[in-house]
Amino acid sequence: MAKHREITILGETVLPGESKTINMEIARLHTMTKLKVPIIVERAKTDGPIVLFSAGLHGDEINGVEIVRQLIVRKINKPKRGTIICIPVINVFGFVNKTREFPDGRDLNRVFPGSKNGSLASRFAFHLLNEIVPHIDYCVDFHAGGASRFNAAQIRIVPNNEELKQLADVFNAPFTLYSKNISGSFRSACGRMGVKMLLFEGGKSLDINNDITQDGVKGAKRFLAHFDMLNPKKNAKEAPGPSIYIERSGWVRAKFSGLFQLHCNVGKFVEKGEVIAYITDPFGKFEHKVKAPHAGYIINANDAPIVYQGDAVFHITQKLQHD
Repeated sequence: MAKHREITILGETVLPGESKTINMEIARLHTMTKLKVPIIVERAKTDGPIVLFSAGLHGDEINGVEIVRQLIVRKINKPKRGTIICIPVINVFGFVNKTREFPDGRDLNRVFPGSKNGSLASRFAFHLLNEIVPHIDYCVDFHAGGASRFNAAQIRIVPNNEELKQLADVFNAPFTLYSKNISGSFRSACGRMGVKMLLFEGGKSLDINNDITQDGVKGAKRFLAHFDMLNPKKNAKEAPGPSIYIERSGWVRAKFSGLFQLHCNVGKFVEKGEVIAYITDPFGKFEHKVKAPHAGYIINANDAPIVYQGDAVFHITQKLQHD
C-alpha cells in the first residue's frame, strides 16, 4: 500500500497527526443561505490505510447519519494509525428537505461519475469522486431502506470478489447480501477507481433505530480493528455469530389493498406457510393472512400501515437449488 504523506481536499492540506474539518460548499439554497458539507478528517502520526465512512447519500436515510455521528462523538474516528474521513451527510439538500433526492429531482446514487457543469446532483457526484475518493483505500457507505421498508442490518457486496468477502466477514453484519453494482451508483464508481467499498443497509428512511445503529457502529469498529486502526481505548466486540450470506431472495407482494399489520420481526427465520402479516379493511369486512411462500429469513419488511395490491411487503431469502 502506498504511503500517504499529504492529503489535500478542496485546496486544504491535512498532514499526519492533524485533525481538520473541511467544508464543501457547491451551491446555496434559493434564499442565499449557505449549505456546507463537513468533511471530518482525522489523521494519526503513523502511516496506514485511509478509510471513508459516509452516509446521507440519500437525504432521508437518517439512520446512516446517526451511525457516522456516533463514530465521531465516541471518538472512534480517531485512528491508531492511518486516516479516517467521515462525511455524515453527503446530500445536505435532501437532508434539509427530508427527501431522498436533490432539489433537481435526481437521485445522487444514480448520477456518478457526475459532471463539473451538470445538474446539482451531478456536480456533487463529480466533486466527491475527484476531491475525496482518489485519497481513500476503503469505504463503508451507510444506507437505509426507502418507502417505509425496514431493512435488517446487512452488508452488500458484489459477487465473486474475495477481498470484499473477507472485509464483509470482518464487519460481520447479521446478513451479507450479494448484490451487483448499479450503473451510476457511488459503489460502482468507487469500484472502478480501485476503492474497496462495503455498502451497509439497515432500518428505514426518516427513522433512527438503536439496534441498527449499534450494528453499524460495532461493525465499523471491527473493520478498523482489522487494519490495526482502532484506538486502543476502544473495544471491538465480536458479533454473536457469523454473518448469514444471501445469494438469492425474493419479494412477497400484497394480494389485497388495506390496512397492513406485521406479525413478525425483520431478521427472523420463517417457515413455509407461516403467517407473517394480515391485511384488513377499515370496516371489519375481511381479514386476509399473508403467509411465507417458502422458508427463509425476512431481510426487509414494509412498515407502512396501509398497502395497495401489488405493493412489496416482505423480502425473504431463498435457498439455491443446489443447497
